Amino acid sequence: MRRVKFAIETGLVRLFLWLFGRMRPETASAVGGALARTVGRVLPVSRTADRNLRLAMPELDAAARRRIVIGVWDNLGRTAAEFVHARRLRRTEAGAGWELAGEENLRAVLEAGGPAVFVSAHIANWEVIAPVFLSFGAPLAAFYRAASNPAVDAIIQEQREAGGAPQFAKGAAGARAALVHLQRGGLLGALIDQKLNDGIAVQLFGHDAMTATAPAALALRFGCPLVPIQIERLGPARFRVTIEAPLPHPASGNRAADVAALTTQINARLESWVRHRPEQWLWLHRRWPKEIMP
Repeated sequence: MRRVKFAIETGLVRLFLWLFGRMRPETASAVGGALARTVGRVLPVSRTADRNLRLAMPELDAAARRRIVIGVWDNLGRTAAEFVHARRLRRTEAGAGWELAGEENLRAVLEAGGPAVFVSAHIANWEVIAPVFLSFGAPLAAFYRAASNPAVDAIIQEQREAGGAPQFAKGAAGARAALVHLQRGGLLGALIDQKLNDGIAVQLFGHDAMTATAPAALALRFGCPLVPIQIERLGPARFRVTIEAPLPHPASGNRAADVAALTTQINARLESWVRHRPEQWLWLHRRWPKEIMP
């Protein structure tokens, strides 16, 4: 039964990619957004997003929260539909593609050589980070959560690895491979906004949230830059990617305290991005402990 389920899923994913791949990126984005807005707003998971918003941004009224949740679904649908196009998007002044802010920060890290850790989030379309780095001839390796369906996972990774950057599955084996990658002077990216039960409690929107410490721990271990990357959706398949200045490394001499302090800086950057464009963040997952949820 499981084999049949996986076969059906794989066929649907291939059909999805084929259909949206035949559209122009802007058209795929618009269609994906419309479909997700229509279906998503009535799904039970939308209540999770509303509860997250009530906890994190209590100043919002019900109408504002509803608009944000609809925007979340719109952005998620667009992101899914843009997936087949994302690695082919280029730097442009208008239309489908991306513009870059903070280019001097990226060039400084690349010219310095050696390893570097970059952090971003599930906001706007995180898949456009890869083509930015490829345009500088600097493939960015990344952690990823493997799909439960091996065939679907292979399809996704085939798309992501098109530029030659390795992908590390979350877990012990992936962590070891990422360590070797950094030891060789590689660039490593991580999305740091999802709950991690074996992380540490760090403030996010004024409440403790279990947060991954790997980016901070690796940056401190190698003494390398830890660079936040903000992504904003400006229109259908159009984005602004901002490479921020590296975060300052704490140097208290207490490794655990330094990792916590640097992770706190990361969450502060995440909160800033989300407050700027709340409808573009993935509010749909349970980010905070259920005990404190309204």
